[in-house]
Amino acid sequence: MPLAHTHAGAALTTAAAERPEPRFRLRDYAILLKPRVMSLVVFTAMVGLVLAPGQPSPAVAVVAILCIALGAGAAGAINMWYDRDIDRVMTRTMSRPLPAGRMQPGQALVFGISLAAASVAVMALFVNAVAAGLLALTIAYYVLVYTVWLKRRTPQNIVIGGAAGAFPPAIGWAASSGEIGVGAIALFAIIFLWTPPHSWALALFRKSDYDRAGVPMLPVVAGEAATRRHILAYTCALVPATLLPFVIGLSGAPYAIAALVLGGWLLMHAVRVWRDASAQAARAMFFFTILYLFLIFVALLGDRALAGLV
Repeated sequence: MPLAHTHAGAALTTAAAERPEPRFRLRDYAILLKPRVMSLVVFTAMVGLVLAPGQPSPAVAVVAILCIALGAGAAGAINMWYDRDIDRVMTRTMSRPLPAGRMQPGQALVFGISLAAASVAVMALFVNAVAAGLLALTIAYYVLVYTVWLKRRTPQNIVIGGAAGAFPPAIGWAASSGEIGVGAIALFAIIFLWTPPHSWALALFRKSDYDRAGVPMLPVVAGEAATRRHILAYTCALVPATLLPFVIGLSGAPYAIAALVLGGWLLMHAVRVWRDASAQAARAMFFFTILYLFLIFVALLGDRALAGLV
C-alpha cells in the first residue's frame, strides 16, 4: 500500500475512533435531565396527583406525570448549561457532558428550552391551565431564581431555592383537581423543609468542591459547626411538618405512625451529625435523607390504599 494511503487510512481510523458513538450521545442527553433527581420529582408529583380530590382519566394522569418529568429534566439541562464553568472544577460534576467536552453548550441550552416549552404546552392542552402554570413557574424558579440569582450569591441558596423542588407534588395535585388545595401546601412544606438538611449534609462532605468553585454553601461561608446546627434545627422543624397531612385529614393514623418512626430515625442522624464532625456522619445522613423522603411519600400512598380497602 502506498504511504499516502497508509496515512489517509490511519487518519480515518483515528477520526472514527474519536467520533462518539450514537448510544453515548443519547446517554449524554439523558444525563442532562438529571435522572436521579427526576425520579424523586416524578414520584412526589405522582403522590400529589393520587392524594388530590378528583379522578383524572389514566391518560390524563400519564400525560401530567410525563410533562412533570420533562419539565424537571428541562430545568436540569438548563442548569447544567449555566453551571458548566463551576461544574468543570468540582469533582462531583466534572464528568458531566458539558465540562467533559462531550457536548456543545448550545446543544444543551436548546434541548432544555425545547423540553421546557413542550412540557408546559402539552400540560396546558391536555391537563389544565393551573398545572401548566405551576410547571412553568417551577422551571423558571429553578433556572432564574435558584441557578442564576441565588446559587452563587448567598448561603441561603438552598433555603430559598429549595421551593423549586417542593412544587412537584403541588403540580400533581393541580393536575388532578385543577386547583391548589391545603393538601398541596402540606406536601410542599414537607419537601421545602427537607431540602436544607439534605443539601447541607452533602455540602459538609463536599465542602472542598464548593469552596474551589466559589459557591457560597453554608459550610464554606459560616463554617461546619454552624452548618451542623442548622441541619439539626431544620430537621426538628421537618419532623412535625410531616404530620401536617394527618392534622388536615389528608391521611390517617397509619401514616402518622410511619412519619413519627421515620422522623425519629432522621433525628438520630441529625444529632449524630451535630455531635460528630466526621465526613462519614454527614455522608450517612445525606443518603438517608433520600430514603427518608421516599418512604414518607410511600407511607402517604400506603395510607391512602389502606383507607380505600377499609
